[in-house]
Amino acid sequence: MSDQPRPDRDYREVNFDGLVGPTHNYSGLALGNVASMTHGGLVANPREAALQGLAKMRSLMEAGYAQGVLPPQQRPDLGALRALGFSGSDERVLARAAGEAPQILRAVCSASSMWTANAATVTPSVDAPDGRAHFTPANLQSSFHRFLEPATTARVLAAIFRDEAHFAHHPVLPATPAFSDEGAANHTRLAGDHGEPGVHLFVYGREAFGWGTGEGVMPRRFPARQTLEASQAVARQHGLSEHQAVFAQQHPEAIDAGVFHNDVIAVGNGPVLLYHEMAFLDEAATLEALRERMAAPLIPVRIPREAVSLEDAVASYLFNSQLLSNPDGSMTLVVPGECQERESVWRTIQDHLLAGQNPIGEVVVKDVKQSMRNGGGPACLRLRVVLGEAERRALSGRVLLDAPLYAELTAWVERHYRDRLAPEDLADPQLAEESLAALDELTRILAIGSVYPFQRA
Repeated sequence: MSDQPRPDRDYREVNFDGLVGPTHNYSGLALGNVASMTHGGLVANPREAALQGLAKMRSLMEAGYAQGVLPPQQRPDLGALRALGFSGSDERVLARAAGEAPQILRAVCSASSMWTANAATVTPSVDAPDGRAHFTPANLQSSFHRFLEPATTARVLAAIFRDEAHFAHHPVLPATPAFSDEGAANHTRLAGDHGEPGVHLFVYGREAFGWGTGEGVMPRRFPARQTLEASQAVARQHGLSEHQAVFAQQHPEAIDAGVFHNDVIAVGNGPVLLYHEMAFLDEAATLEALRERMAAPLIPVRIPREAVSLEDAVASYLFNSQLLSNPDGSMTLVVPGECQERESVWRTIQDHLLAGQNPIGEVVVKDVKQSMRNGGGPACLRLRVVLGEAERRALSGRVLLDAPLYAELTAWVERHYRDRLAPEDLADPQLAEESLAALDELTRILAIGSVYPFQRA
């Protein structure tokens, strides 16, 4: 821990939500993501998706939570298509890709950067030896459409968290299977309060260089995305000691059920860890390690399999919810509307969570159906960044949501987004022009400067 004085104790968690991009579509690209695979080929509504995300942001802002905004990435990624041998004008590149490699075209049009829980792993300054907040963009090497994101993500984070006195940025880990990194979707920080020293729970699906506790135990149906080696490397980059980090293996049975990230089966906030009994391969050892390292008492909230099956957990995204701290010490759980559609899940929320011995005193339901059909709930849509008052003042650009910015972003979506997009529409060169115009205007609204490659013919 740092011995540097920290006069700024007003630490708050800021949820930076990703704006849904203009090319939001259902291409079924994510192996192991049941919702994405199930809804592949459906017609999407990018305008509705972006407005649903903004509505969630606004409601949380109005409820008093600090809310930030991250821009979408440039799509279609024409530079990626050219790197793969498609040449000529933009129109020619898109036409050739559509005819010769439609799955590649779908990948370079993905709006998956909306799920900013995968953008990076963040360590707040209160935990870092140098007293700065640390960022490592995720390499997302397990899927091609997400592998295209890290370079722009790094530029965006560096543009917003620019002040080197407050923020430190680390390189993306090597994009190899051994260091497969999916970002904060497999990372949870637990502490008595946001401004108190915390313990970092890193959850991995496999080891690349040999097996330890779970030797030989691997999922059989879907791939394990996060590696132990990647999680350990990020912890080293951020200067976390062995007393500040816990590494736990995700249960292979959960991965095979569609739990492709830990945030589909567990969510933590403050001292509370809300999790399904099948979240961790060694549940008892994980809880013991957390208790040993935490200064505040851990409050585990365990949902048994008899109450909510793995199938219902994945279908409802109960655990892919936002767990938010309130000034009175209570917590609010923000769940997707799908939780109301599963009787066992809704009953568990009422009987086990709201009526249980835990700080969760309120459940708020949000409609993010456009995102959910691609496998992303409320927690997927946000990157959690704990910041002190001085760090919040040091942010560059206009990225903290307020009423005027919300109004501008809503009007921007209405001007630029289509209300219907099918996979076959992705080859339309006009869509590329529309997206380019939208992002060009967005960088001016957010005042973040040039962060896009803007590849042109």
